[in-house]
Parts: sequence; structure tokens; C-alpha cells
Amino acid sequence: MDWEFTKETFWSLAAAVPLTLSLAATSTILGAFLALLLALSRLSGIAVLDWIARFYVFVFRGTPLLVQIFLIYYGLSQFPAVRHSLFWPIFRQPYWCAVLALTLNTAAYASEIVRGGLMSVPHGQVEAARSAGMSRFMLFRRIVLPLAIRQALPGYGNEMISMVKATSLASIITLMEITGVAAKIISETYRAIEVFIVAGAIYLAINFLLTRLVQLVEYWLSPHLRQPPQELLAITEGDAS
Repeated sequence: MDWEFTKETFWSLAAAVPLTLSLAATSTILGAFLALLLALSRLSGIAVLDWIARFYVFVFRGTPLLVQIFLIYYGLSQFPAVRHSLFWPIFRQPYWCAVLALTLNTAAYASEIVRGGLMSVPHGQVEAARSAGMSRFMLFRRIVLPLAIRQALPGYGNEMISMVKATSLASIITLMEITGVAAKIISETYRAIEVFIVAGAIYLAINFLLTRLVQLVEYWLSPHLRQPPQELLAITEGDAS
């Protein structure tokens, strides 16, 4: 392996990391809000909202992300109403087309994760909050949502990692993120092995940091898993003796 070439490749790919992170972060944040709306629609008890959410999840989970990106980037421009709308300056840009496709896709998967988290909230705690006089909004904000986030976080962490890897598909619509830059270098040098090894290592490093961040948040949201303070531990041992 040519280490000088590998180092040059690394710095070239590292320059594309901000775009990759921007795509992943924007899509994940927007997708989280849409996923929450879909999950609430599924649990609302309103048949129309339930079936709309079911159909949305069925379509976006049942079709490849690559097809969705192609349809949004190349398909929307085929409609005159879109080209003459206020949204055309956004949809004509590959970045926002990629963000839209990634957002719609991750929302379909994440909605099921969020729905599972909401359904896992113990009914007894909900009844206790109602008996204390909490309004429905306060009950959701203080009891249901924090517990649901804690339950859904491990699964949602996997979805965030999938989003980082899914950004590699944005290269097919001219976005020069990590995979796009890697493909460009390969077309110029014909040295695919070194380039893809470096690209894979960068993705691995990003997901390693993301995994540790999710674990840190999970630890912060789980006080019962933390070690007791040394002072409290000493008092407990003293009482036991």
C-alpha cells in the first residue's frame, strides 16, 4: 500500500466529512419530527390519520432509498406546477433533494421506533399523572415523552447510524460527500482498494463517535444505572455495619 497516496486520499475525503455530517444531521432532525407526527397519528385512534400513516410507512419502507432519491431529484422537475412554485429554488438543488429523500425515508423507519417507545410507557404512570390533575399536554411533555425517548433511544441510535451510511447515496445526484469524492479519486487514479479502505475507515470513525454519543445520552437518561456517589456509598456501608 502506498502510504503517501493513502495520506493524500485521507485529507481529500476528510474535506467532504462536513457535507456528510450536514446531510445526516439535517435529515435525522427533520425526520425525528415527522416520525413523531406519524407515530402520534398511528396512536391517535382516528382511522383516517392511522391509515395515512400506515400507507406512508408502507411506501417508504417498501421502496429502495435509491429509487426515492431519483424520483425526487429527477421526477419533481417534470411537473410544471413544481417548476413554477415557490419551492423550486429548493428542489432544483441536489442538496435539498437529498435531504428531502433521506428525511422521508428515515421518518418511515423511525416512526415505528417512536411508536414502540410511546407504547412502552407504563399505563400506571399515565393514570397516576392524570389523577394528579395534569393536562394532556403536560402529561405528554413530562411523563410520556421522556420515558418514550429513553425506551426508543437504542433503536433510534441504529437509525442514526444508518442515516450516516445512507448519505453515500447522495453522490449519485452530484453531491461530493465522502463517497462522491472517493468515486472521483478512483476515476482519476484507478486505485479503488486504498480509496475505499480510507473511506470505510472514515465512516467507521464517524459511527464510532455517534455510538458513544448515543450511549452517553442513554446513560444521562438512566439515573438508576449510574454508580452511587462515594459519600452515599460510604454512609450505606456504615449503616450496614
